Amino acid sequence: MNFQGLMVSVSGVRGRVGEALTPEVVAKYAAGFGAWSLARSVSKDIVIGRDSRVSGPMFHRAVVAALQSVGARIIDLDMAPTPTVQMAVEERHAAGGLAITASHNPIEWNALKFIGSAGLFLDATESTAMRAYVERGFHRAPWNELGVVERDEKAIRRHIDRILGLSVLDVPAIRGRRFRVALDPCHGAGATIFPALLEALGCQADSINLAPDGLFHRPPEPVAENLGELGDLVRRSGAAIGLATDPDVDRLALVDDTGRAIGEDYTLALACRVVLRRHRGPVVANLSTSRIVDDLAAEFGCAVIRAPVGEVNVAVRMRDEGAVVGGEGNGGVILPELHLGRDAPLAAALMLQLLTDDAVPLSRIVARYPQYRIVKEKLDRPGGSLDEVYQSLRAGFPDATFDTQDGLRLSWSDRWVHVRPSGTEPIVRVIAEAPTELQARELIARCRAPLDALAA
Repeated sequence: MNFQGLMVSVSGVRGRVGEALTPEVVAKYAAGFGAWSLARSVSKDIVIGRDSRVSGPMFHRAVVAALQSVGARIIDLDMAPTPTVQMAVEERHAAGGLAITASHNPIEWNALKFIGSAGLFLDATESTAMRAYVERGFHRAPWNELGVVERDEKAIRRHIDRILGLSVLDVPAIRGRRFRVALDPCHGAGATIFPALLEALGCQADSINLAPDGLFHRPPEPVAENLGELGDLVRRSGAAIGLATDPDVDRLALVDDTGRAIGEDYTLALACRVVLRRHRGPVVANLSTSRIVDDLAAEFGCAVIRAPVGEVNVAVRMRDEGAVVGGEGNGGVILPELHLGRDAPLAAALMLQLLTDDAVPLSRIVARYPQYRIVKEKLDRPGGSLDEVYQSLRAGFPDATFDTQDGLRLSWSDRWVHVRPSGTEPIVRVIAEAPTELQARELIARCRAPLDALAA
C-alpha cells in the first residue's frame, strides 16, 4: 500500500483525498485502531463522527466497515463536532473514538483523529504503539462476531446541556442580555450545534456559510485574514460579537463589535478572564500562544505553564498540573469542568459570559490590555534535520531564554519566536510576537536564514 504523502503524527493520519488518503488507507488504520483499542478495554464501543467535508461520507462508510471487521460496537454520531465525539467517548466509557476530519486543512484534505478511552487524543507514546500494532497485523472477527452499528442522535444535545450546566456560566444573565451574534461556521459541522446553543442562550443569530456541505468558499482556518465577510456581517447587523469556527468545531475566532477580527489568540486569553474570575488556578497554554494569556493570568495572580503544540499535549499537562483552564492560541479553549478537549461551542458561551460580566463592548475589553503583534509564517520543510537550524538560532540569539519541548522557542521579556515542524502539513511553522509587527517580522526574517541555508 502506497503511503507516500500521508502525514502520520500525534495529530492523526491525514492526506489529500485520492492521493495519499484513500478508502483503503482509512480502512486499514480504522480497523487497526479499533482492534488495538478493544484489546486494551473491557468495552466493545468505538464512537465515530465526521465533519462536513465532501469526502466525509465515503470515509465514514469505510470506517464503519473496518470497525465491524474487528468486532467493535460502533456508536455512530454521523456529522458532529469533534469535541462532541470526544465527550461521547468519555460519557459511554468507550474503548475509543474516531473523528473523520482534517480540521483547518484545505478542502482537498481529510484525516482520521484517534481518541483514547478517556476522551483525549492519543499522545505520542500511544500513537506510536497503535501504529506499530497496525503494521504488525491484527485479528479480524469471523462472520458471527462482526460488529454492529448503533446511532446516537442525542450526543449534540447532551453537549449543549453540559455547557449550559457549567459553574462558570450564569445562563439566565446571558439570556437576559439577548445578544445579537454574527456566526460563520464555514460550511462545517458547527451548523449542527451553534444555532441550537445560541438559541438556548437567548441570542439572535445572523449567520453566513451555515449549510454543512463542506464546500468551503474561503480557506477554512479561522484566522483574521479569512474573516472579512464575517466582519461585514457584524457591521451590517449591529452584532455584539462575531463567531467563526473551523470545520470540526474545536477552534473559535472572534470579530469585535466594530467588525474587526481581533486574532484567534484572544479567544483563550478572554476565556481565562471569565474562568479565573471564578476559579483561581494554573493556566496551561502551548508554546505558540500569545503573551496576552500571561497578561490576563497575571491580573488574577495565576501562573501560565507552557506545553508543546498539540491538543493532547496541552490536555495532559492540564490534567497533571490541575489547571482550571487552558488551550492553544489558535482559538482552542479547554475547560476541565466540561472535558479535556478544545471546544468552540464552550468558547462561544464563555465569550457571551464575558460580555455579560463586563457590560461593555468587546472592542473596549480588548483595548484594556497590552497590544502585541503576532506574525505566523509557513515555510517549506527542508529535507535535512532541523537540529542544525536550532543550533544556529541558539547561537544567533545568545540573550534569549530557550525552550526545546517542541522545536525551538526563543523568548525575551516582551517578545518571542517559535520554530517547529508542523504535525498536520509538510511545512515548518515560524511564529513570532513582539510589540510591533515590524519587530515580529524581523524575528521571523532572522529565523528564515538558517532554514533557507538548509534547503539550499
